[in-house]
Amino acid sequence: MYILDGRVRYSEVDSEQHMTVPALLNYFQDCCIFQSEDLGLGVDYLKKEQKAWMLNSWQVHLNHMPKLGAQIRVKTWPYDFKGFFGYRNFVLENQTGEICAYADTTWIFMDVAAGRPIRVTEEMLKTYAPEPKMDMPDVVRKITMPEPAETQASILVTKSHIDTNHHVNNEQYVDMAQQYLPDGKEICKLRAEYKKAAVLDDVIYPAVNCTDGAVSVSLADEAGKPYALVQFELR
Repeated sequence: MYILDGRVRYSEVDSEQHMTVPALLNYFQDCCIFQSEDLGLGVDYLKKEQKAWMLNSWQVHLNHMPKLGAQIRVKTWPYDFKGFFGYRNFVLENQTGEICAYADTTWIFMDVAAGRPIRVTEEMLKTYAPEPKMDMPDVVRKITMPEPAETQASILVTKSHIDTNHHVNNEQYVDMAQQYLPDGKEICKLRAEYKKAAVLDDVIYPAVNCTDGAVSVSLADEAGKPYALVQFELR
């Protein structure tokens, strides 16, 4: 298990002083990246080897979001590797150890030069020490976009969306999708499935389906093929 301690910053909260969902996902993402960096399998190593871990899906459960100034602890650990898949849990706790949010994720190990998934290397299997999976529902990777879906204004991918893999960062898709949430509703669960990578100057075409308890968002190319599908369950 890798642990990252922090404190909720003003730049990470909404108008009611609660940590935002994008900030939560950034903490989770940063925590696993720091673990890889400390194990010698971080960004520079992957770049040299022309390999990458690509997030395939999130399943995030939110109990309550910590407020401005709160002391927090983020935990992450891989719990399994199968072929080219890796599986990882995340937990966000407050200063008393209460769980604020937790997640299950599926990752795909990629050969960047060949543009295809490859088996996880023996070096990684030996270096990462899998621990038991968190007791939570199995991650459901596939999201079916319900109909009808209302088309929204297109989004141009700019430099601010791009990460070290030179495509739109995972959190950015969720940030785009949450703009279509109704006011006054809290998220209790979110799922995201990543289909393909959007890059600089691509245009993303959102389509949204809203019900009383859920909002589903497709973020697709001009032909309607999704870059990402995001689904929120609301309280």
